[in-house]
Formats: sequence, structure tokens, C-alpha cells
Amino acid sequence: MTAFWILAPIMVVAALGLLFVRKAVHAALLLAVVMISLAVLYAVLEAPFLFAVQIIVYTGAILMLFLFVLMLVGVDASDSVVETIKGQRALAWFTGLAFVVVLVVGFTQLTFGTAVGLDEANEGGNVQALANLLFSRYVFIFEVTSALLITAAVGAMVLAHRERLTPRRTQADIAADRIRAYAETGAHLGPLPPPGVYARHNAVDTPALLPDGSPAPASVSRVLAARGTMQATGLKDIEAIKDQLGVEPAEAPETAGRTAASGSTEENAAPIGTASLSPGDDPTGPGAANGTVTEGSQGGDH
Repeated sequence: MTAFWILAPIMVVAALGLLFVRKAVHAALLLAVVMISLAVLYAVLEAPFLFAVQIIVYTGAILMLFLFVLMLVGVDASDSVVETIKGQRALAWFTGLAFVVVLVVGFTQLTFGTAVGLDEANEGGNVQALANLLFSRYVFIFEVTSALLITAAVGAMVLAHRERLTPRRTQADIAADRIRAYAETGAHLGPLPPPGVYARHNAVDTPALLPDGSPAPASVSRVLAARGTMQATGLKDIEAIKDQLGVEPAEAPETAGRTAASGSTEENAAPIGTASLSPGDDPTGPGAANGTVTEGSQGGDH
């Protein structure tokens, strides 16, 4: 009975906290406390099968729920770094040590004495006795509970199912809507600019830069912008790129690229025309003017 009087208040407080906490992660932790305490009570009452089922099935499922909550909902960075409540670390250590003491006391309760009637109830084995109770004295409650669980599963599927009220949109319909939006409101027709364009790196939290150096709002996810984790960027990125290139775009003439390209073409074409002339050919002939005279053609003329 000592384990019951110790674990019962803990279970009640954890269950009340499960109802009133705001965060799903805290609710999952409190539910795990209730399940583990109930498993210890099963062990104290000499029901090893129920103890194992409670730990493996219920507590294991709750811990998996805890992981799913972390993956789907997520934890804000401020919750994991900043200590919002003063002294919560010390309180957490004290609570954990107290819970360990309670578990130790609960397991040692097994040797304090024997309960009346447990030997007769478990004469053929604990699992057999449990099956006899479920399917004889409590068979109606067992069937009602199973029907309730099936009803809950069917209700969840019905609530999650959505009827399609409109025909399914095809890719052609989506493209037509984009063209219509561009014609009516001038909305951006092409894909959104990827993050990091004209910036120092291509991180997803770095916005693309417009020609004037200002960040493009559409290049970063709205979630990052709402959380305030978007990297600040601006004209300094363009200045950094200029410094890395070592060239000032305003000082270079517009024909610089074409002049360089034509110069490289002439340099490459001159050796070809000279090498194609044979020793006996006239450099001033019509074939040499355009550099198309070859050794094979001269041999055919002779």
C-alpha cells in the first residue's frame, strides 16, 4: 500500500497537468509519467504480464508519440536555449531524483508482504487468470471497450476524409491561371527566384538580391521571415562580389566583351590560313584571300 499512496498523488497531478498544459510536448511527458506509475502499481500487485504490457505497449507508444510531436510540431529555439523559468533546472533534477526514489520504493514493496487472495487468483498463472476475468466476468465491458475503440477509429477516418467538391485541377489549368493572373494583376509568371542569387552564399535563409541590391521577399520562405531567422542582406553583398571579382562593372565598356571575343577569333584563324598554303601557291591569289586554299585543292589544280 505504500507504493500506492506514493504513486497515486503523482498520477493525479500528472493527469491534471496533462489537461492544463499548453504545449503538446509537455502533455506527452506528463502522460508518460502516468503510464509508468501505473506500470509500477501493476508490478507491486504481482501482475508481471500487465506490467510488461503497460511498459512495452502503452509507454512505448507514448514515447513514439513524443517523437512524432517533436518532428511534426517542433520546438522553438528559444525554448531549448533560454531558461524561461528561473530555477527550472534545479527543480527538474529534484523531481527526477524524487521519481527515482519512488520507483525504488515501489519495487522494494514486492518483498514487504503478500496480498490476500493473489495466490488463489493466480493459481493457474497470471495470464490465464487475467484471460478468465476478461472473458467471463468482464466480457461485456471488454466488448463495449473494443466497440468504442473501433468507433473512434472510424470517426477519425470520417472526419479526416474530405469530399472533392470541384473537379481536380490539371497542370494545364494551373498554367492558365498563372497566365490569367499575370494579365490581370501583373503577378510573377515564372518560378520564384531561388535563395542566394547574387548573394554571398546559397543558404535557404539568404534572400535573393534584386538589381538595385535590395532583397527579393519572394525568394525566402514566409515561415523563416515570420520567425525572424532570415539573414539580413543588401548592397553590401554586391560590393563584396565586386571586391572578389576585382572589376568595376561601370568602368568596363559595353563592347569590351565583343572586342575580346573577335580578337581571340582572329588570333586563332591566322595560323590556320597560313598553314593551309603550299610552298608553290601564290599568297595573293583568290584562294589565299579568304584562307580556304588547302594542299589537296592545289594538287588538283596542278
